[in-house]
Amino acid sequence: MQPSDRQLAILFADVSGSTSLYEKLGDREALAAIDSVVVLLKFCVVAQAGHVVKTIGDEVMAAFPDADGAARASIDMQFAMAALAPIADTRLAIRIGLHFGQVLEENADYFGDCVNTAARMAGLAMGGQIMTTATTVSLLSPILRDSTRTVAALAVKGKQTEVEVCELLWRSAENLTVIAAGRKAPRFEAVLRIAHGVEEIVLDASRSSLEIGRDLGHGIALQDPMASRLHGRIERRGDKFQYVDLSSNGTYVTLETDPEIALRRDQITLRGRGTLSFGHSATEPGAELVCFASEYREKES
Repeated sequence: MQPSDRQLAILFADVSGSTSLYEKLGDREALAAIDSVVVLLKFCVVAQAGHVVKTIGDEVMAAFPDADGAARASIDMQFAMAALAPIADTRLAIRIGLHFGQVLEENADYFGDCVNTAARMAGLAMGGQIMTTATTVSLLSPILRDSTRTVAALAVKGKQTEVEVCELLWRSAENLTVIAAGRKAPRFEAVLRIAHGVEEIVLDASRSSLEIGRDLGHGIALQDPMASRLHGRIERRGDKFQYVDLSSNGTYVTLETDPEIALRRDQITLRGRGTLSFGHSATEPGAELVCFASEYREKES
């Protein structure tokens, strides 16, 4: 059967914090806890006239006939997670991305640019965030549209031009402020906060790069003998921050709760919170760490 074309809103919801839950509870109990969360997310989908396409581990993919349904389901999901009690002292959160557009339907599954863009939005979100595109925002009803703020124009794999990314606000204080003002929230800029021992550095529009290595002239001077004289560099590119490894022994990168990545002569986007270790794993005794946390702050007028 040939795939058919149609327009839908595609939503991805990914549970954040599940890795630490598996470590604390073990596979069987953690899986049961994650499954209960996935059931909750599915209920939110159906309640807003959507349908669950599939679940992949701790991720749910859903489809809706319009952008409003996907947006409302996203907000319902976040409120449901916020009300959920911590499990084994771990508070789970979800990262949500959604996009409306043309999809290819085949064997009860969906493919194409719309699906890829929605997945990319989920990848950009941090726990407790809902990310979408400006084109999707333009299709929302006024009250939902007024509960969004523009975040950045970012490059998305497979697209020749940058995509304008927006956040859908759901927390009560944020929503009330935006809706009462009757306008869009102010523009925000990306900020990366970096900590090395007692030293703290902020990268933003006024300071866009930071060199790291054993040479004393660098922004962060390392002591670890496994580190290179110029080990790596953090660069602000548009509204995101890239770490570029320039070393002989590589950099070990941890992003939020994801497994550690060994990076050598390559680069990676620093999202959420994480650590950098130089020349060897952060788990090894005596590893010298640089911690980072990305956030958005309101631009000064």
